[in-house]
Amino acid sequence: MSGAKTLKELAGRLDVSITTVSRALSGDPAIALKTRERVAEAARKYGYVPNTAARALVSGRSGFVGLVLPIRGPHLVDSFLGEFVTGLGEGLVSRGSHLILATAPEGETELKVLRHLVESGRCDGVVVTRIAETDERVRYLTERGVPFVAHGQLIDDSTSYNWIDTDGARAFAEAFEMLYALGHRHFGLVTISEPMTFRHRRQDGLADAIARRGDPDVRLDVATAPRFDRPARIEAINRMLAAPERPTAIIGLFDDLALTVMEEATRAGLSIPGDLSVVGFDNILASAYAPPGLTTFDALIQQASRDIGQLVVEIIEQRPGEPRNKLIQPAFVSRASHGPAPETRTTRRN
Repeated sequence: MSGAKTLKELAGRLDVSITTVSRALSGDPAIALKTRERVAEAARKYGYVPNTAARALVSGRSGFVGLVLPIRGPHLVDSFLGEFVTGLGEGLVSRGSHLILATAPEGETELKVLRHLVESGRCDGVVVTRIAETDERVRYLTERGVPFVAHGQLIDDSTSYNWIDTDGARAFAEAFEMLYALGHRHFGLVTISEPMTFRHRRQDGLADAIARRGDPDVRLDVATAPRFDRPARIEAINRMLAAPERPTAIIGLFDDLALTVMEEATRAGLSIPGDLSVVGFDNILASAYAPPGLTTFDALIQQASRDIGQLVVEIIEQRPGEPRNKLIQPAFVSRASHGPAPETRTTRRN
């Protein structure tokens, strides 16, 4: 069986136009799904490999979407980014595009690397994640008119741009109400010092839920440390755990922080959840396996990033006039790290 080296040969074998084959291979939704599947199957069968350089010359597009990864520690990506990149790649491939990664080493800003990625023409659009309260990357991309989608929002919601986000405020309010119903009145929050929007919204969700209760017996202690400074994180957590009156329930801004709380609490001889309840956010893989199993909220990271990948390709191809926005509702994942407050347990036994 001879192959099909050119688009013309592949079109001839399928008895359709070259234009139809080209649009089908690029994932054009205007081409019927059955036709796209038929063309893709034929391309695999006959060993057709598209000439990306030629396609770029004709379309003016590279076929790539860019993402800048900051290197802030010994590992290239953390658990969150690992899931995010996986889902993003899947979303892009499903729309006929591919992911190009650029790294920003410590001491070099993400904006500098992003500028180089965009202005070199290596990508048709960009995805940005971990949005700051005021984010220079969003401002730059908006001013340049570069197609992009943000995973997250700015504090100033008057700026129009494309974003997909997870409703962390709602999750933290739900976490408080669940723990309050279990008798907890002394809460701890382990958070980060960086001015990230997700930090702001989650903390506001918790504060608003406490205010709505209006219970003078509710207390909230806060432990703060730089995101990538693990020794400072451990020190802040241990100060909270060693306090004369420590919280009976601690919420981590995200799972990595909550897991560190569990590690340090166990090291200090505390029982989870007998002495201390712990709740996280994200539902990274490790949260299911760290004993006794971390109660958390599933941020649906891969779903969100797949949606982002598909959306950024739509924006590149269609250039819609109005921004596209989507707020995903996280799902509560009940495991074994939360339970009744210690006082409540004692009361029940008596």
